[in-house]
Amino acid sequence: MPSFTRPATALRALAFALLLTAQAQAQAAGYRVDTVIEGLEFPWALGFLPGDRMLVTERPGRLRVIEPGADGRPTLRAEPVAGLPSVLASGQAGLFDVMLDPAFADNGLLYLSFAHGSVEANHLRVVRARFDGTALHEVTPILTTQPAKSHTQHLGGRMALLADGTLVVGMGDGNLERTDALRLHTHLGKLLRVHRDGRVPDDNPFVGREGARPEIYSYGHRNPQGVVYVSRDRTLYAHEHGSRGGDELNRIEAGANYGWPITTHGVDYTGARITPYREWPGVTPPLTHWTPSIAPSGMCWYDGTLFPQWRGSLFVAALAEKSVRRVPMRNGRPGQQDVLFRELGERIRDVRAGPDGALYLLTDNAEGRLLRVTP
Repeated sequence: MPSFTRPATALRALAFALLLTAQAQAQAAGYRVDTVIEGLEFPWALGFLPGDRMLVTERPGRLRVIEPGADGRPTLRAEPVAGLPSVLASGQAGLFDVMLDPAFADNGLLYLSFAHGSVEANHLRVVRARFDGTALHEVTPILTTQPAKSHTQHLGGRMALLADGTLVVGMGDGNLERTDALRLHTHLGKLLRVHRDGRVPDDNPFVGREGARPEIYSYGHRNPQGVVYVSRDRTLYAHEHGSRGGDELNRIEAGANYGWPITTHGVDYTGARITPYREWPGVTPPLTHWTPSIAPSGMCWYDGTLFPQWRGSLFVAALAEKSVRRVPMRNGRPGQQDVLFRELGERIRDVRAGPDGALYLLTDNAEGRLLRVTP
């Protein structure tokens, strides 16, 4: 009886051929990709510590330290950071972003975003904590989205600091009552802005408006998972997942309405029409959209020295497309995009520009990797 199973030697030959092809594609593109760390469980975000150390969040609720080993090579510390608050890890919910305070070298403060509560009643929470190199201390909630929502979808979670030191975090629409993204009595479907101690800035656009949450900075978002402030342009950019198509890159203005779900270039996952409108009076249109969807996740701004041809670009990690999009920005407008790293064949959860000028990637996998991109 004939066998349809490839011999092991043939499989090894195929794997080797695919590896050579990937290496050739990367070489032609002018970069190389090296594995820094393996064995991360659904890593979500990366932060750079002083002394060639890094922090990585794992969605199940662990904060990990990467540090030079005895041989000087990056090593994953076996024990996770102690002192983390309780994290709801279910479905899309879990531990999300990590961000260091601008004065971290002096005060040791960092910020974490994560899902808090239960499956039936959960929130996005941001805490501030002091990190001593081993454990978190003085863990203080500075933002908990309201009201509680059921189910564990569309929690956003990415954070950024504006020029004035205030913190912006994206919150998704919860994927239940999508029109809440346009309603100001709820944090769902919004970008939110607070001081780093949790106080509400006096100049937030809806402070003092009856029935509006004062933390709201912009609204009409579906599920923002990339937020970057570019000091050169004094501009806040955010991207968000569409449904089936309609992923967006937006320039964020205080008080602006970004339209979801009244306007979108996407349709529902069933194929049903969400809305007939792609534009609407008073809605700020996206700078660009991705249809079909690429499922954008992390995002960074690159202005390093290792890749001069990439300077002045946003890099957008993509889950569904298994790529990173390079979006060159000129006078606040996106140029011709490059689709990078598809040869890896992996969902990319986060992309960060390192202090060494390299680009760092996190793969979205139960055996996730931290990758370093250099010329």
